[in-house]
Amino acid sequence: MTGIGPIEPVNSADTQETYEVIGADAPRFRDRWQAQSPRVRRAVVGAAALGATAAAVIAFLPPEPSAPTRAIVRMPWPANVTTFRYTGLAATFDSAPASGLFRFAVTVHSGPPVTLRATGAGPDGLTARISPAESPTINAGTTLRITVQISVTDCANIPLGADRTFLDVTLRNTRAIQQRRFIFGGAYPDDLSELVNRACHPVPPRPSTRPQAEATGLPQFSEYGPPRIPAKVAETSLR
Repeated sequence: MTGIGPIEPVNSADTQETYEVIGADAPRFRDRWQAQSPRVRRAVVGAAALGATAAAVIAFLPPEPSAPTRAIVRMPWPANVTTFRYTGLAATFDSAPASGLFRFAVTVHSGPPVTLRATGAGPDGLTARISPAESPTINAGTTLRITVQISVTDCANIPLGADRTFLDVTLRNTRAIQQRRFIFGGAYPDDLSELVNRACHPVPPRPSTRPQAEATGLPQFSEYGPPRIPAKVAETSLR
C-alpha cells in the first residue's frame, strides 16, 4: 500500500539536511561589484571613463574631406560654337560654269577644333566649295577668313523667286558631325543674285540710240575725165 506523507521543507531544521535547488537566481551585479576589492573597482571605473572620453572625441571629430568629384565636361556640338560672318564678294568669273568668290570670317568660340566644309548654297543648281583648302580646321577662340567659290551649274534647278541667302556647310569636331545651313542678310543675297542673274538671265545689249548717217556712193573719176552718169531712160522709150 502506498501513501503520500507530508512535504518536508528544504533545509529542514528537523532533519539538518541540505538539498541542491535547481533554477536558483544568479548573483546580482551589485553583489558582484561590492564583492570586488577597491583596487579592481577603481581600475574598472577608469577604463570606462577612458572609453567614454575616446568615444566622445571620435564623435566630435570633423569628417574627413571626401575625394573631389571630377566634373564631367561635355563636348559642345560644333554647330553651337561656330559662327559665320559674310565679309564681301571677292570676284566673279564668266566662265562655264559661272562662279564667284565669296569671303567669310568663321569663328569657333569654345570646345575642340572644328573642321568645316562647304557643300552648297541653297538650290540644287548651285555648288559651293572652300578655296583653296576644302576642309580647313579652326581652333577654339580663333577666327579664320575663308573664301567660298559658288558656281552656277544648272539654271533649271534655280527657281526665279528662290531665296538666295543660304550657305550649306558640314561641321565636325570630336563629338559629332553636323549639317548646318547658315542664313545671311545684307549684301550676300544681292551678290549671289547678281551671279545667278548673270549666268541664267543675261541682259541683252541695248540698241544704240545714236543716229546713223546714210552711206552714199561717191562718184569715181577716171583718167578720161569725170564719170558719165547715164540718163534715166524715159518710160515712153520702152513702149
